[in-house]
Amino acid sequence: MGARLSLDESVRVVVVGGGFGGTAAANLLQSWAVPFVLVDVRDAFHHNVAALRAAVESGFAKKTFISYSVTFGDSFRQGKVVAIDPERQQVVLSDGEELHYSHLILATGSDGPFPGKFNQVIGMESAIQTYEDMVKEVEKSQRILVVGGGAAGVEMAAEIKTEYPDKEVTLIHSKTALADVELLPSVRQVVKEILLRKGVRLLLGEKVSDIENLRPNQFQKDMVVRTERGTEVVVDMVVLCTGIKINSSAYAAAFGDKMASNGALKVNKHLQVEGYKNIYAIGDCADLKEPKMAYHAGLHANIAVTNIINSLTQKPLKTYEPGSLTFLLSMGRDDGVGQVNGYYVGRLLVTIAKSRDLFVSKSWKNMGQTMPS
Repeated sequence: MGARLSLDESVRVVVVGGGFGGTAAANLLQSWAVPFVLVDVRDAFHHNVAALRAAVESGFAKKTFISYSVTFGDSFRQGKVVAIDPERQQVVLSDGEELHYSHLILATGSDGPFPGKFNQVIGMESAIQTYEDMVKEVEKSQRILVVGGGAAGVEMAAEIKTEYPDKEVTLIHSKTALADVELLPSVRQVVKEILLRKGVRLLLGEKVSDIENLRPNQFQKDMVVRTERGTEVVVDMVVLCTGIKINSSAYAAAFGDKMASNGALKVNKHLQVEGYKNIYAIGDCADLKEPKMAYHAGLHANIAVTNIINSLTQKPLKTYEPGSLTFLLSMGRDDGVGQVNGYYVGRLLVTIAKSRDLFVSKSWKNMGQTMPS
């Protein structure tokens, strides 16, 4: 890739959101020399696939934040998108700046509880320190409760038990099967077996009763956590790995009628937002029948950028078909399980592919920067 296109002056792609989808799109646009602006509220890309390990292993967090401006220079704008005007083709930032676009890629991603997602608007160094602070809290806590047994919860419990085998780790999950419903039953069963083998106590089919009153990620000796069934767990720390929600605030006013009930944007098979030829949605904010994953966001970015280029060069548009699922669960640095194209893969393959470095080196390479050791 990377042949230069002869484009007229009016072409300018604005990418809203610098997660896995947005940065992948910006990288592709940069390699094709298509003028673009990437907008994100923070100053650094967060490789949140590795966020859970950064919360338990000291010195790891600095590998999970990568500066935008070093990679994208003047094509990066730090700011919060407060409005989109599709008639005037403008994106409005909170400081009043208006960015004109010929094409728009919405890649606003999703939010969830820390440490799996990082929600604060602070600089990269402070963000890294927030994870290092959590490592200290984990170190102080002998008994840790993980709430939520989806992918994030099971990976979190495994990370703590791998780094600190002597700590008591309990995982509470409201359903009886762990991990994501889209996964093969055999994969979900092995997830359970790995956690039990590592010594994690599982409370399945139970819900924490007053979750909003818990103070997560802080050492607090002998906290009593109750479930709705009356089970009591005495712990020193609670980590929330409950669900994610789509970041829709940037576009809700402009495209409220194009939103699914969860806030994601309805798109056609070319990933264009319904009713618009020049607006695309990718990653978690695209309403597609597949799990919300970094890997999928990268595939979407490729389709959206290719389609922008194809539309400018009068070529047919590419379509996106959610395929059979590839999903790898890292269960600490020495274990894992998953599936590739719908087929079960075990510990050896997943450990080599994902668990050892959680794809951090791949993100540094994609961003054209050298990873700190």
